[in-house]
Amino acid sequence: MKKYLGTGLALLLAIGTTAVFSTEEPVFDKKEAKRDAIDEMASEALTDLVSDSDRARALYDEAAAFAVFDNFKFTFLLSGGGGVGVAVDKASGQRTYMKMGSGGVGVGLGGQSYQIVLLFEDLDRFEKFVNKGWQADASANAAAGTSGKNLPATFSNGLAVFQLTNKGLVAQADISGTKYWKNKKLNQ
Repeated sequence: MKKYLGTGLALLLAIGTTAVFSTEEPVFDKKEAKRDAIDEMASEALTDLVSDSDRARALYDEAAAFAVFDNFKFTFLLSGGGGVGVAVDKASGQRTYMKMGSGGVGVGLGGQSYQIVLLFEDLDRFEKFVNKGWQADASANAAAGTSGKNLPATFSNGLAVFQLTNKGLVAQADISGTKYWKNKKLNQ
């Protein structure tokens, strides 16, 4: 009996040790983690936007869809930037993960991190943005200080654009020279 008990304990110990020291790592989906981080950033940016301005909240309520991008822009004679974001159809909840990149020429030195919020008046404009990408060729006067002065009263060409920094809304949302396109990896 002792012989079998000792063999049984040795077998249990071997199985337990294998389970504890297994080299198998838990399944971690990097794409899902990236999507979750983008969704969280977008939610925080939208919350900040609509809580800072009644007009922005009214435009958001009227919008059929929105897109939010987290961007970093740097300037050293040339300017460039890039970021990631999500475009959302408000009715269906369908999310499309996207990228953005910008470039230009200008005098300056430095960098800035900010979020861009695009509100789409109708689904046609939104679907063109998502499916064909979009290149902005001009600056958009879209947002102002946290007091909400000079906010757009309506959509301009079906679009309202807001730029959020750590200091609040910015008077000029410079989206010139910016290209938006689908993130193939995150939409698989």
